[in-house]
Amino acid sequence: MSVLVYTESEKGKFKKNAFEVASYAAAVAKMMDTTVTAVSFNNSENELLADYGVSKVMHIANEDLSTFNASTYAAALGQAVKSTDAKVIILSSSTDTKYLAPLMAGNLTAGYVPNVVAAPESVSPLTVKRTAFSNKGFAHTQLETDVKIIGVSNNAYGVQENKTDISVEEFSVSTDGISNATKSVEIDKVVGKATIADADIVVSAGRGLKGPENWGMVEELADVLGAATACSKPVSDLGWRPHGEHVGQTGKPVASNLYIAIGISGAIQHLAGVSASKTKVVINNDPEAPFFKAADYGIVGDAFEVVPQLIEKLKEFKAQNG
Repeated sequence: MSVLVYTESEKGKFKKNAFEVASYAAAVAKMMDTTVTAVSFNNSENELLADYGVSKVMHIANEDLSTFNASTYAAALGQAVKSTDAKVIILSSSTDTKYLAPLMAGNLTAGYVPNVVAAPESVSPLTVKRTAFSNKGFAHTQLETDVKIIGVSNNAYGVQENKTDISVEEFSVSTDGISNATKSVEIDKVVGKATIADADIVVSAGRGLKGPENWGMVEELADVLGAATACSKPVSDLGWRPHGEHVGQTGKPVASNLYIAIGISGAIQHLAGVSASKTKVVINNDPEAPFFKAADYGIVGDAFEVVPQLIEKLKEFKAQNG
């Protein structure tokens, strides 16, 4: 009875969180003295999971499942769960899986805990630590259902190599009779840039930049750091930046290793949405800006002077260190 993990992918390639949830599943399996079985959809690189503790991959090659749909994926994963008699299922806490996991929990009469940030404290009973109250606190939650679903927060556990022998098996699922109340009509994605969900570093800016014409230095800083760009809600509301870049409690949550906020005062909704980031750096000319209280590092200064100097120093460092 192995631990089952759903590994997210896109266009046949694993997302970064696939390796993190595989790493987490390997830790849980070790505590339970069992192995890890992964489920992947239309993926061309399943063998990579051997580096992160996965012993077996159930590969679902089905054109009807080429685009993510919470209902059909929940049904397909449910068939995999029943086939393996898995009692512990590991997912990420991405936007997609937060739609998917509740449907799976309902279908399987399972308990579900999202936003888990550490390996279980115990497996009998299964007890996990998760964020609560918009990341302002932690809850230690016990799962007592027969089937248990754990959603791991992005960048909380980390990617940990744990090489194993792996087998890949094709697994056929039936999509007949699955209700599709929703369907994807169009997917509009930014091409050639790091995405907020997967980025280790996010560079974000607010109204302190005074206008969209000044975003060049934000994009240049992000380019030097290999980071994703983001913005505060007022900026997206004004049309300076796409709504897809809006981060915060009412936008996209951020759990990056480094979050740089430029000209953002730090409204409570924004702080709640980025508080899971490990290191927060704030650049603002207002020393009383609320963000400074939440920051790990702060620079009081004019962004139009500080950011170009920061870019120059980072370029010098990269040139010296390859």
